[in-house]
Amino acid sequence: MSHLGRPDGSPNAKYSLKPVADELKTLLNKDILFLNDCVGPEVEKACADPPCGSVILLENLRFHVEEEGKGVDPSGNKIKASSEAVKAFRESLRKLGDVYVNDAFGTAHRAHSSMMGEGFDQRASGFLMKKELTYFAKALDNPEKPFLAILGGAKVADKIQLIENLLDKVSEMIIGGGMAYTFLKESKGMQIGTSLYDAEGAKIVKKLLDKAEANKVKIYLPVDFVTADKFSEDAATGSATVESGIPEGWMGLDVGPKSRELFTEPILRAKVIVWNGPAGVFEFPNFANGTKAIMDAVVKATTQGSTTIIGGGDTATCAAKWNTEDKVSHVSTGGGASLELLEGKILPGVAALSDV
Repeated sequence: MSHLGRPDGSPNAKYSLKPVADELKTLLNKDILFLNDCVGPEVEKACADPPCGSVILLENLRFHVEEEGKGVDPSGNKIKASSEAVKAFRESLRKLGDVYVNDAFGTAHRAHSSMMGEGFDQRASGFLMKKELTYFAKALDNPEKPFLAILGGAKVADKIQLIENLLDKVSEMIIGGGMAYTFLKESKGMQIGTSLYDAEGAKIVKKLLDKAEANKVKIYLPVDFVTADKFSEDAATGSATVESGIPEGWMGLDVGPKSRELFTEPILRAKVIVWNGPAGVFEFPNFANGTKAIMDAVVKATTQGSTTIIGGGDTATCAAKWNTEDKVSHVSTGGGASLELLEGKILPGVAALSDV
């Protein structure tokens, strides 16, 4: 069983798993029984006593509002599943098998019906889930030092919990991406032009830097920048430093050559690296060099024996873009799930697994 996309609790042919069944048949070289629903009497009957070795794929779980607990009706109104309906949905799922295996790390941070394995005596992790948890444990449970975190992304406010939790664990931290401009404006009084500025996150910059100092964590911020006159692939480009500032009407979209050099040193020194968030707007070629330089250094660190973990989302996209997925230790399949794990949160889909 699985989900695809966000059909908001109603059947939608665009998100059917039928094409998945067809591809699965090709990959496994055997027939796949595809069912047009995931719960109900007909599904229960088909799954009750199938021939030995059968592979059955259910239709998209999210075609039922009871999977996520909420959705949108055909008129566009928000709807919520009743607790009774959710209970009945989970009971029907329970009737479809004897053992529950969860391999969906990417949704492990959601307490969705299919993630809970409710009613099963044995709730096991699949191979992917195990791999994800094993690698993140290397970073979060007594990591080898030096332990380096590389953080990017737009808003400080979105990463407060992440930074706070990692400051209790890491030896050093690189802060790049859009949120670096908020740190630099608040901590060094840098002029940042029209670069991203997070007014909400700015309020906590001093607290975060004070915690880093108290924990003896060295923070690396960019020292130079590639600038643009607009947020566009064909923007005019310029350069700036912390001292010169970024002029009005211009914005920083990547870190400059001196920053790339500065960041490479702690990367090559680290024994464990966790990377979450690009250093610049890597989607635009003119502003991808900073993120590419970090990627090259992380790959080199991996060849030197370091454990290197790339969080999901944009950073995983970078690994795919530059064909480095098999050149680092681990690229996570879960954007939100990996972020919440690094924030120190308990993932409902993991907590639901059997202890033995």
